[in-house]
Amino acid sequence: MYDNYQKWKTTPVSIQPDVSIIVPAYNETERLIPTIGAIASEMSDLGLEWEMIIADDGSTDDTAAIAESLELVNLRVLRAPINGGKGSAVRRGMADARGQYILFTDADNSTPIEEIANLLTKVKDEGYDLAIGSRAFSGGTEANKSPLRQLMSNGLRLMVRNIFGIQVRDSQCGFKLYTREAADKIVLSQTIMGFSFDLEHLYLAQKYDLDIAEVPVQWIDAPGSKVDARKEVQRFIRDLMKIKLNDWRGNYELSI
Repeated sequence: MYDNYQKWKTTPVSIQPDVSIIVPAYNETERLIPTIGAIASEMSDLGLEWEMIIADDGSTDDTAAIAESLELVNLRVLRAPINGGKGSAVRRGMADARGQYILFTDADNSTPIEEIANLLTKVKDEGYDLAIGSRAFSGGTEANKSPLRQLMSNGLRLMVRNIFGIQVRDSQCGFKLYTREAADKIVLSQTIMGFSFDLEHLYLAQKYDLDIAEVPVQWIDAPGSKVDARKEVQRFIRDLMKIKLNDWRGNYELSI
């Protein structure tokens, strides 16, 4: 309802809101405002206290300025001086978030914000530490994905499950919800700042015996994607090796 949105727009939430929503953004002047509007509309009607954080990743356009110009009292913009990668943006957002539960979602709204209700059920009512949106779990859907990207995704998913032992069907969907405690533990140990950061998050979650719920979601490949699939596959494989090497060296033991 519009009244709920008006209240969220003008009345500061408490020091620890129920939910923090982090949107990492790099040069998103065309897609960010519709995404903010969709999130604000849905979240304002859930009966929760919530905040939004736009984690700008050193944009060279007006992404940060446009978000700030909205003057929404419960929206904060975190500016980075240089582009550090999606993982860096999410990490900064999580460190700044005040919510009991923390969601990160992509700036293109590929997974509709309406899917958050099912993730919240898993962490709030069923006691999971993380709830991750999944396009590959039974009931999940993918639309408009090119055959090449689909082939690459399937291959990487097999590698993650069968070689790395991460027991989720879809590690890379940009729609993940964390409890405050899980986010704090994982972010302290995060070393991957690029596209594959959420793979490291899931690896750490398994290592720390956190309970992960995989939740089927709808996903639409939005136009204007900045992802170069071939380059990201190379980086993904490189980051897989880096994560394993970190673990062998004991780099993840300090945060347990």
